[in-house]
Amino acid sequence: TATPVVPAAAQALRRYDDLPGPRGIPVLGNLLQIQPDRLHLQLEQWCRTYGPVYRLHLGGRKAVVFGDHTLVQATLRDRPDGFRRTTRLREIVEEMGLPVGVFNATGDTWKRQRRMVMHGFDPAHVRRYFPSLQGVAQRLVARWQLAANGGTAIDLQADLMRYTVDTIAGLAFGAAVNTLQSDDDVIQQHLDSIFPAITRRVFAPLPTWRWFPSAADKALKRSLVAVNQAVDGFIAQARARLAADPSLRENPHNLLEAMITAADQPDSGIDDSQVAGNVLTMLLAGEDTTANTIAWMIHLLWANPLALALATEEVRRVCAGTAAPTLEMVEQLDYVEACCHETMRLKPVAPMMPQQALRDSVVGGVQITEGMIVFGLMRVDSVSDAHVPQAAQFDPQRWLATPGGPQAAASAAKRISMPFGAGPRICPGRYLALLEMKMAMAVLLQHFDITMVDTPDGLPPVEQLNFTMTPVGLRMRLQ
Repeated sequence: TATPVVPAAAQALRRYDDLPGPRGIPVLGNLLQIQPDRLHLQLEQWCRTYGPVYRLHLGGRKAVVFGDHTLVQATLRDRPDGFRRTTRLREIVEEMGLPVGVFNATGDTWKRQRRMVMHGFDPAHVRRYFPSLQGVAQRLVARWQLAANGGTAIDLQADLMRYTVDTIAGLAFGAAVNTLQSDDDVIQQHLDSIFPAITRRVFAPLPTWRWFPSAADKALKRSLVAVNQAVDGFIAQARARLAADPSLRENPHNLLEAMITAADQPDSGIDDSQVAGNVLTMLLAGEDTTANTIAWMIHLLWANPLALALATEEVRRVCAGTAAPTLEMVEQLDYVEACCHETMRLKPVAPMMPQQALRDSVVGGVQITEGMIVFGLMRVDSVSDAHVPQAAQFDPQRWLATPGGPQAAASAAKRISMPFGAGPRICPGRYLALLEMKMAMAVLLQHFDITMVDTPDGLPPVEQLNFTMTPVGLRMRLQ
């Protein structure tokens, strides 16, 4: 059969052994060099040393790393037929007892689940659920009002995690989870242990947790039981509402009701275990990615006073005279949305995309063999002056199509930055994520003046990779 060919550069075909890369040791290769919590920084540094295409040897697995955005896009667009999530990730997730959702499903299972999830994330549905987001935003304001009145520093990431968990639970599942007003609801604490554990185990040289489980491994097991029970509870509650009021199938009040309605169609091929997998996917991915992006945005705005002033002026002008911004108001916040996109360009919370080849192919003149791991680095080109003018600067204006504005800069940024991925498996929740980000910034800038954003050591926040890229130690003070 013909070898599928992904668009390649005009150069001679190179094989794995022809590529440069960091020197490893026999058998384990580069595995012992990997630091899971800063792997994206290591890969980016090696990209600067060895060029936009290089190789790694991870124990028994061969890996190729792409830093060139055109090659990253080519692999992302060749999903699900040419590339998929790694089998290592799938093994770890299944071993932990997590149900399979659209994030880690493959083949026909992914295609069936994708239809169901896209039905739930339809923007018209999301707009219908907007009052739930308004309620959570008001609870966030109340929490921050207490901190402002007391003159206490806000643990930015922790509070934003509460905001996103409450939003997803209410808006997506119709569940009354209120971590913003109660320290007794610990679902967020259980969720927060899952992604770091997945990252550690995927890159562990040996599966020590199977033979000598640590205290953290035992705590993780308890957290997984609690989270799976919560997910089953969300589904049971939704099914009870649908049974009590069949009209909800035509006009669902939340994403879960919409997903169950789609799953219950005769030809869907979806059962409740797959619905559960996507409930968990939304909880995990919707919590970490959105919360971390908002935290990074607040940090970048504080470091760029002019941009902060422009965002504040827009919010207070558009949202004047209301305690809770309406959907129409939030959708008018063009500069705030540009701040979101500029944040995701500089601080993408998914800075790398590991995949596994399903067949032999050629990418950028490099022979990729079936089973090979391919890492796509998502921000190497998006922070390069060769591709984006003044790339290191936080400049939201580059995203706005204004008359006489920097059209070339906007075009380059939009073409190269891929915070939600690309191709058929692009993130289905991107509209909801932007809505959550804009609402959080709207209520922050509407009700408060930011007086300080810093870290305990006074240094820029460390980028820590816990599956998503987290800012470590960010604190905020409000007035």
